[in-house]
Amino acid sequence: MMRWIVGSSVKYQRLVLAIAVALMAVGFVQLRNTSVEALPEFGPVRVDVQVEALGLSAEEVENLITNPMENEFFNGIPWLAKLESRTLPGLSSMEMTFEPGTDPIRARQVVQERLTMVAMLPAASSRPPLVVQPLSSTSRLMMIGLSSQDRSLIDMSLLSRWTIVPRLLSVPGVANVSIWGFRDRQLQVQVDPAKLMQHGVTLDQVLRTSANALWVSPLTFVEASTPGLGGFIDTANQRIEIQHNQPIKTAADLGKVTVQGAEDRGVLLGDVTQIVEDHQLLIGDAVVKDAPSLMLVVERFPGAKVADVTRDVEAALDELQPAMPNVQIDTTVYRPATFIEKMVDNLTATLILGAILLLLVLGAFLFSWRTALVSLLTIASSVAVTLLVLSWFGVALNMMSLAGLVMALAIVVDDAVVAVDNVRQRLRQRREDGVEEPVPDTIRAAILEARGPLFVAAVIAAVSVVPLFILDGVRGAFLTPVAQGFLAATVVSLVVALTVAPVLATLLLSRSSLQHGQSPLARALERAYAGLLPRLLRRPVWSYALVGLLVVAGLAALPFLGSRPLSPTLQERDLLITWEAPPGTSRPEMNRITGALSGELRAVRGVRNVGAHTGRALASDQVVNMNSGEVWLSIDPAADYGRTLTAVQRVVDGYPGVQSDVITYSDKRVREVVTRGATEDLIVRIYGNDYAVLNEKAQEVLGIISAVDGVTEPRVRSAEVAPTVEIEVSVAKAAKYGLKPGDVRRAAATLVSSTVAGNLFDDQKVFEVVVWGVPAVRQNMSTIQNLLIDAPVGGPGGGPTQVRLADVADVRIVAKPEVITHDQVSRSMDVVANVRGRGLGAVTSEVKDRLAQVTFPREHHLEVLGEAQAKASSDFRVWTVVIGAVILIFFLLQAGFASWRVASLYFLLLPTALAGGLLLAAIDRSAVSVVALLGLLTVLALAVRGGMLQIRRYQRLAEEGHPHGAGLVELGSRQQFIPAVTGMLAAGLALVPMVIYGSVAGLEIVSPLALIILGGLVTTALLNLLVLPVLYLRFAVRSRSGPTSEPAATSLPAPRPRPGTAGKETPSTPAPA
Repeated sequence: MMRWIVGSSVKYQRLVLAIAVALMAVGFVQLRNTSVEALPEFGPVRVDVQVEALGLSAEEVENLITNPMENEFFNGIPWLAKLESRTLPGLSSMEMTFEPGTDPIRARQVVQERLTMVAMLPAASSRPPLVVQPLSSTSRLMMIGLSSQDRSLIDMSLLSRWTIVPRLLSVPGVANVSIWGFRDRQLQVQVDPAKLMQHGVTLDQVLRTSANALWVSPLTFVEASTPGLGGFIDTANQRIEIQHNQPIKTAADLGKVTVQGAEDRGVLLGDVTQIVEDHQLLIGDAVVKDAPSLMLVVERFPGAKVADVTRDVEAALDELQPAMPNVQIDTTVYRPATFIEKMVDNLTATLILGAILLLLVLGAFLFSWRTALVSLLTIASSVAVTLLVLSWFGVALNMMSLAGLVMALAIVVDDAVVAVDNVRQRLRQRREDGVEEPVPDTIRAAILEARGPLFVAAVIAAVSVVPLFILDGVRGAFLTPVAQGFLAATVVSLVVALTVAPVLATLLLSRSSLQHGQSPLARALERAYAGLLPRLLRRPVWSYALVGLLVVAGLAALPFLGSRPLSPTLQERDLLITWEAPPGTSRPEMNRITGALSGELRAVRGVRNVGAHTGRALASDQVVNMNSGEVWLSIDPAADYGRTLTAVQRVVDGYPGVQSDVITYSDKRVREVVTRGATEDLIVRIYGNDYAVLNEKAQEVLGIISAVDGVTEPRVRSAEVAPTVEIEVSVAKAAKYGLKPGDVRRAAATLVSSTVAGNLFDDQKVFEVVVWGVPAVRQNMSTIQNLLIDAPVGGPGGGPTQVRLADVADVRIVAKPEVITHDQVSRSMDVVANVRGRGLGAVTSEVKDRLAQVTFPREHHLEVLGEAQAKASSDFRVWTVVIGAVILIFFLLQAGFASWRVASLYFLLLPTALAGGLLLAAIDRSAVSVVALLGLLTVLALAVRGGMLQIRRYQRLAEEGHPHGAGLVELGSRQQFIPAVTGMLAAGLALVPMVIYGSVAGLEIVSPLALIILGGLVTTALLNLLVLPVLYLRFAVRSRSGPTSEPAATSLPAPRPRPGTAGKETPSTPAPA
């Protein structure tokens, strides 16, 4: 088959060359137009639904929104793997994770279908349920700070909502724009119950008056709930539409409306209330330039290119800038495209330097610019076609797939160098021996001579990455692109070596006048090796000692490589400080400490910019309370990264009582996805609706599992609590004043949290009109207790009056859960532990047996979760495939060597080739990740390639009549020495710039990866050049007079030695492949 491919390529060389040139052109154009991302998409298929219910406590949101929606809407929908929710004051967030492989569009469709039943919900939410847009795993594209010296925050909020956000949402790739610190314009009718009493007006009258003064009201008990129609009139010639213009546009206009029910007295709304323009209750805030301001967070769709979308967003902002005078727009708070641009620059620089070093090596060893050109064009063809293949199969270029390409780069270089050097040697021998064989036949034979063993080596390389394709979760998302890049490049390199390389060699190396002699450097190295090898063959103890030293070094390095992160922390110049104060911290206090921290960080040398947001925003990616925030800072490109990071950490540590963590955004997102699964070995989850019962049973379960042998670190994950004002109306006390519990609640809610009376439509914008208590009646616990509630009876003569809230209700402060979490539509509490010294299955079985005695009240139960067991099962499946791959590699070695003894010898010797990579990985342990350790697979592939070529050289010499013994091994080793050294030096030096640059932006993975490959190349060279000849002579060559009786893997001829070498070969003709 390979003979036919090579022969056809040479026969139709013009066609092959044209196709190769076209593919190279298209490939490099594709590379020019392809955006590179930092990380692949690693999140599961998930649909989030958020329901805003501003003013409701967490328990009220749970009862009125979360429970009915989970039970009636989402439980049991198709393809649903997990239903979880987080409920906090004013918000219900339901997160549905679907089975792997589910189409995201179909997942959203089934969720949207269930939301058609939203009319069944109580009218408790302030906004309809929102299905959050599908977002990328690292969704934040840009954070934009808005500030102004002469515009109010309300004005900037209107500008953001009605001008900036719509324009940004129209940019392709932008999924969502959240506004932190958003202050919407409201007309607030602020009431003082005492003043209402003086004028004989009730709160209900104010509500009705405010609502009926407008065209539209959400209050169903007022006439404005139906706005009415304008209609039209038909004259003899035309139809004329009728339109009613809203006369109320300002606070003063609304104040002129007569209070409903007090028309006879001429009482105006402005006489009994304060009508002002202000903003709504804030659920979050932003700090820009150390002061409260606005922060726009732009998020992207999955698959949207960071660099492209960032460029379009910045262009849109530039277009809007003339319409926003005196508004400063700061896009440097967080801009991941900066990291991408730096990553591309660093990768480009290292690849150019690597290409220069590669050219120098080829020139020094091949000693012919035409031969070097053939190698370079072969490598370029492989790279270009690989990029095309990845594009055709939809594999995005990111740091993981690029790591796979770097892993394969050494193989691609070795493929090109070995094939071309073999052609060069055969042509030189042909000239020296005076053989009349046609040059194309010589080139074809030289290509095929190496392709047989290297085909088997390529299959072994492919088999070695197969286990990566069965990984699931985040591991699969990160490591599968590595395997895809590596496999694509390896296969393409093999195809190019069989098609393009023969054509280039035929065109450029055919004429005998172009066939140069051996380079002086290669001659000197070969002479030195020829002097060293016989000594090693006579005294094999040195080779045995070297093997022992490599084995010891590799084993010593292994303990230092445990628990490596999946990927390293990226050297992003944008840092994130998670910032969490104690539960119940107020917005002013959060703004104060966040502003103080922002000011201190801004003064740190090397910090370029600082911005922050606290709480959450509408439709945002943060489901938190006001006590939680994030501080974002960018480091100046010229500053020392490590020193600046240390200084930032020192400043953050100076705020005791606030939980903080300095990380990068990508690390935070990976951590969030990973920690959604089980991090402990054993989880006992207790379900129920009463936290008191959950706590009690959790302590009981904790005591039971603590006594189980093998259980370590048992603990209860309890929910954090926050202070909550609890109001419980006394039905008997309220009845004395003719009040019902609902009357009291609605009046208190209006005074404390406001009630929307209607909407104003002005200048193509919509604003709310709300009725609210004056600030003096909603300041603290005392003012809440003293709220005056309108009562129909109980006054003088049994008439209407006002009664204090504390007189008809118990007003108290209690501890309530800050966030209520649901798993599978129920509250839950976890008792977790790790397992040591016993098998997880045995411990889990005993725990289940002991927990069977625990009794529960109705609607409460427990489950011993199997997440850890599922992970263990997944790991077992992976290790099963790994073992299968190892066994298959052994059989492939046997197929390549056609000898069980030789295959066993080299199979046992292979692990020693990894020692150099393992040793350097242990030395550079802090920078090494799991992805970097995959460089050992490249070392394995290169070791197999070199060893297979060398052993096949020995076997061919034996087939051609050379007597078994030291002479045969010495001759074969010398013939293989220069190709092996040239290939390894070329592959190694191409990677050296990545090692020299270190873990800078974009090279955090490939730099330690290249270092591991370089270390492995050194030990591979020692193994194949100094150890393999000795061991082959000792264990593989059996004393006999004739050639080996074991069949060869292929019957291709070996290149004949130059005249003067021991055991001169006789000419032979190629056998059919």
